[in-house]
Amino acid sequence: MALVARMLQQVIEEPHACAYLPRDDAQLEMMVLTGVTPPELDGLVSRGWRRFGRVYFRPACSACRECVTLRVLAPEFEATKSQRRAVKSAARFRREVGIATVDSERLALYAKWHAEREQVREWSPSTHTPESYARDFAAPHPCLREVTFRDDEAGGRLVGVGLWDEMPGSVSAIFFFYDPSIESGSLGVANVVMGIETAKNAGKAHVYLGYRVANCASLRYKSAYRPHELLVGRPGMQEAPEWVRPLA
Repeated sequence: MALVARMLQQVIEEPHACAYLPRDDAQLEMMVLTGVTPPELDGLVSRGWRRFGRVYFRPACSACRECVTLRVLAPEFEATKSQRRAVKSAARFRREVGIATVDSERLALYAKWHAEREQVREWSPSTHTPESYARDFAAPHPCLREVTFRDDEAGGRLVGVGLWDEMPGSVSAIFFFYDPSIESGSLGVANVVMGIETAKNAGKAHVYLGYRVANCASLRYKSAYRPHELLVGRPGMQEAPEWVRPLA
């Protein structure tokens, strides 16, 4: 794979405490790219790269391989009973797909969601500003889509925001945040299932869900979306990525 996109920077972080496995150190390899085309993004994601805005990253930890990229085989996907319940619960919300944007409503919802994570999961306080939100979540890209969930019974109140990349052959889930007061409805699960079903209906082959970390509860859930494949290793740009189905 040869990149036509322009690379502005490429670095590997210094080791630091891992957010997913606190006893371990973590490192990310990061590239700042401009002009990434949809086919190029498809190729990057298939090699384990993720992105926020113009920053593309993947794990570069020397002693750990716990972060494994997972993709769902969209044509074969069948929701489980609990996943169907989540979709049914979310049916009371209006789902819309549009252009990613930044405004006070989205910033307030993100702050509310993050504050709950700080309390329950002991996350560090959010450092997002309107400028950083726009840079990470709303920077223009031909593949970027924003999915919103609104409660019309509460005057159209925004209750969930999902960010996705739609590429020629696949779809990639970037990020999702929601009103924690409705978590009992499993809106996060519904967002993923609806995204997979949308990709399936559009003839996409894969839906990338990012990194599965088997020993981290907040990332282990991704294995529940089946059938799926796992990426082997960290293939280079000139290597063909190898994907395998887990035995169980």
